[in-house]
Amino acid sequence: MRVTVRFFAGARERLGLSAEDIDLPSGATVSELILYVSRAHGTDLTALPLSYAVNGAYVTENTILKDGDEVGVLYPASGG
Repeated sequence: MRVTVRFFAGARERLGLSAEDIDLPSGATVSELILYVSRAHGTDLTALPLSYAVNGAYVTENTILKDGDEVGVLYPASGG
């Protein structure tokens, strides 16, 4: 299956890209996607306090992805 991943804020800065299409095995979870991206880009996204959205709805790391999903990887905003 193929998903589109959009990276925001600190995740985007750390990876140096804003979006990427990724092929994953059927039934992959958000957690497995993050591990794949971390390995592919040589940076440990699992160490960041990230939030995730699939097709515009916030989800957990255990959410199972489907072909065509759009996954947002969100890094909490800072400042005040």
